[in-house]
Amino acid sequence: MPGPEPPAAGASRDELVAWLDGHTDYEQAMPTRLRAPTLERITELCRLLGDPQEACPVLHLTGTNGKGSTARILTRLLMAQGLSVGTYSSPNLARVNERLARDGEPIDDEELAEVLGSLALLEPMLAARPSRFELLTAAAFSFFADSPVDVAVVEVGLGGRWDATNVAAGDVVAVTNVSYDHVEVLGPSLLDIAREKAGIVKPGSHLVVGETSPPLVEVFEAAAEAAGTRALWRRGPDFGCRANRLAVGGRLVELETPGGHYPELYLPLHGAHQGDNAALALAVAEAFFGAPLAGETVEAALASVSAPGRLEVVGRAPLVVLDGAHNVAGAEALATALAELHPEGGAVAVVGMLRGRDPSAMFQALAGGGVASVVTCSAPSPRAFPAAELCEAARAAGLEAKATESVVDALTLARPMVAEDGLLVVTGSLYVVADARAVLVPEAAPVTGPDSLLGP
Repeated sequence: MPGPEPPAAGASRDELVAWLDGHTDYEQAMPTRLRAPTLERITELCRLLGDPQEACPVLHLTGTNGKGSTARILTRLLMAQGLSVGTYSSPNLARVNERLARDGEPIDDEELAEVLGSLALLEPMLAARPSRFELLTAAAFSFFADSPVDVAVVEVGLGGRWDATNVAAGDVVAVTNVSYDHVEVLGPSLLDIAREKAGIVKPGSHLVVGETSPPLVEVFEAAAEAAGTRALWRRGPDFGCRANRLAVGGRLVELETPGGHYPELYLPLHGAHQGDNAALALAVAEAFFGAPLAGETVEAALASVSAPGRLEVVGRAPLVVLDGAHNVAGAEALATALAELHPEGGAVAVVGMLRGRDPSAMFQALAGGGVASVVTCSAPSPRAFPAAELCEAARAAGLEAKATESVVDALTLARPMVAEDGLLVVTGSLYVVADARAVLVPEAAPVTGPDSLLGP
């Protein structure tokens, strides 16, 4: 299959992003199984770049849910210690620049064009054409090396063992949790999924495990023993969120790590699960520094965290919430948060999701959180569930449901259904959240328009 046309010398940022988008994109068209998985392409690409993944320590995050929020919290903790921090995350909400950040700020257009231009020049030297995610991963490591940053927080894209980010050896490796997602690639069982995620554990790394199910924890314990990690911390006995209650605009949490105890911390994020993400991020930071962080440092860092598209409140009267929950575990966490934010129930939801999800289970979870009515839409992705199929699944779950094609049309239909003291939630996929956010938070939309990929 021929590759995309190489960009001309001096190509613009948008021309280079178009070149990038011409590569195989497994986020847009997920395979049923990773065929002949390999790290050879990303290894060769990084070698041609001078192995930038070795330029600074890497804190490597995997898990089914919570990676993005954990990465954001961890980044703020490291910055509060005076470090320059590179953060590589996926997916993005509006522009691909968001995936490569330095000190919490996305790479600017000029720097992105420069790093993509370098990759375009190197591509003809490769034995095989890389995927879009492999190019982005190489771009991130190159950007961090050239900046330079003191430490990189790197979020796994899919699984772990064969993910392009696994070209790096994490100084600290962390697992948020393990639940069903991408089973067509990683499954079919939770043990299979855990084994794939445990593939990022490296000799000499410090492993921090947020998963608490004993059989799944055993998978990571076995991986740690086989690899020869320098330490293993587990949620529960070694670290955790010991208290977690609703506060105005977020949570008040009490965190504990092997080296410290941190009471009454304000976290401006919604959802009790964010307390668990904060505890994991703090444990990773302590593992990296080899010492506890000062209480005032942690307090300031947590208070500065934001997480767009993750239980993000973008309107009041009515309350409007955006959340990229895209699997059953995410929908259950969202439902718990909705019941807490709006215990009166009767919420209206705009929902679009991708193939490979379980619509029935997700709608049942939302119903348990007080959602009574749904407007379904087709997510802007080739992998989208048709809105009509989602509508049928919602009705089967006992919800009132209507269907329309676009996210904008769904918002238009849903808004009159919500009382001024009611709740409107947009969820099911970050594709859907991104489109809704561009309408509901117009200042967040890029002036030049969104890139073709909004994220899975």
